[in-house]
Amino acid sequence: MTDAAKPVPFTPDEAFRPPRNQWWDVWDQFKNHRGALAGLTVFLLIILFVAVGPWIWQVDPGQINIRSRNQGMSWQHPLGTDQLGRDMLARMIYGGRISVAVGLVAMLLGLVIGTLIGVLAGYFKLLDSPLMRLTDLFLALPLLPLLLILVTLFRDMLEATFGQAFGVFALIVFAIAITSWMQTARIVRGDVLALKEREFVLAARSIGTPSLRINTRHVLPNVLSPIMVSATLGIATAIITESALSFLGLGFPPDFPTWGRILYDGRDWIEQYPSRVVWPGLFISLTVLSVNYIGDGLRDALDPRIRGR
Repeated sequence: MTDAAKPVPFTPDEAFRPPRNQWWDVWDQFKNHRGALAGLTVFLLIILFVAVGPWIWQVDPGQINIRSRNQGMSWQHPLGTDQLGRDMLARMIYGGRISVAVGLVAMLLGLVIGTLIGVLAGYFKLLDSPLMRLTDLFLALPLLPLLLILVTLFRDMLEATFGQAFGVFALIVFAIAITSWMQTARIVRGDVLALKEREFVLAARSIGTPSLRINTRHVLPNVLSPIMVSATLGIATAIITESALSFLGLGFPPDFPTWGRILYDGRDWIEQYPSRVVWPGLFISLTVLSVNYIGDGLRDALDPRIRGR
């Protein structure tokens, strides 16, 4: 045997080296997805734009200056002004904070509801049929008319109880979450049905481990992958839904601009000043596309069958 073919012995440090972290493998697979990396970059830039923007561009988004109305792009107003002379850049920054906050909070609430129902339906056989029939019922409902009914019925009551800003925010978030948890519930249920027959779950059940502990320690960590993918897609759905409600005039009031509300306010000026609808539409599209690409990358990275290809 030549020297080149001789095996190199392991040192003690290499022999007892801890195993590689699974999340590093996920990141290695994720960074090979060019679309996901581009989406992550764009989404982080949008978050930076709405989070740090007010510290850099310190202009009141609600300040009215009739003398400066309907101006084009300039150094004083980089994105121009609207029909009341309000700075469009400041309104885009402030509106982005509200839109992204609605998307994140509604996604988290819908994720909690969907995961809870999915785990209960998948693990407990007696609850499977009623919970899935409830899920089918929500899936069969026309979502946009249901959202319009919820907003119309409860808006005035919540505004009187919690104030205009928080009342509308809570109503929009709840309305979006209560109509977007069904897909997560069905995905989680399918994974839990397969997991509860695995050896480690049967072993935990055989030694008398309570059901709550089995679900929190063994089942939920193993359904984390589809939950994370569903979370990324839920952000996009929530932002589009909020924009649709605001565009229909049933979202936030005019003094609380969101990207959908800015789009709604600029629809009457689209022929004279098309930039009024181009900027909010562009930001909504970029946010949704970037989040969808992130979801695609996470789906590929978290799937052990294709990881490493």
